[in-house]
Parts: sequence; structure tokens; C-alpha cells
Amino acid sequence: MAAVAEWWQDTPLAELSPEQWEALCDGCAKCCLHKLEDEDDGEVFYTRVRCRYLDEQSCRCSDYANRSVLVPNCIRLEQDNVLELDWLPSTCAYRLRAHGEPLAEWHPLVSGSADTVHRAGISIRGRSLSDEFVHPDGYDEHIVHWVE
Repeated sequence: MAAVAEWWQDTPLAELSPEQWEALCDGCAKCCLHKLEDEDDGEVFYTRVRCRYLDEQSCRCSDYANRSVLVPNCIRLEQDNVLELDWLPSTCAYRLRAHGEPLAEWHPLVSGSADTVHRAGISIRGRSLSDEFVHPDGYDEHIVHWVE
């Protein structure tokens, strides 16, 4: 008997419902880290500085519904822009699916547990600092190399 494919494996991103789109997020919170872009070559560097509205323990926004109002430059990942966001981490479920790649075994949809992203060391839990405590001119002092 053939295995039944799950929606996250084979449904095109453009066809996902809003609920499915949100469920595709693995909860790593790397997209909520401040990033610096090299003006010369466009290379993007992640910092360990996170948005002040991100709860580091849960790796979820504390005011998700109002995030774009609270943080006007908050990037909204959507079906029509995910391929343009080449700075997304290589582990990002949206990036993987946009490129036809499968989700990792630690992804909550695959594992059945929201905690596997943390146990696998993929999330930012325990590794970030709120932007409330870092002046924007000092972000370069917090560049990290654990985001691929």
C-alpha cells in the first residue's frame, strides 16, 4: 500500500490555505533576528539581536496580529514573496518548499511536536538578545555564524 502524502509535502505554496501557510512555519524565529547587509556585495549577516516583540522561549511573536504596525519594517512572508527573500535560512520550511525540497525531520509537521525544532538546536531559543538592549549602531558586534 502506498504512503499517503501529507499536504505540506505536495501542496503548492500558492494553494495553501492561510491556516496551512501559518502551520508551515517551523518556529525557529531566525527570520526575527536583525540582519545586516554589506553595502558592497549585498551579503547578509545575521545577528543574535531579535525583535523586542519576539518571545525567546516560545520563538513566537508576542503580538503577531499587529507586528507590521509595531515594527513597520517587519517582513511578512507570503506566498508571492518567499522566493525573493533569499536571506531566509537554508532550514526555513518556506524556503525549502518554495524550492521543492522536503521538510526536515525535526519540523513540527513531520515530527508531530513543536519542541523538536528546539531540541534539534535549530531555533534561536537561548541564543538571542532583545533589540531593547542593543543600539542599532552596535548590531555588528553581535553577528553570528550559526544561521546558514
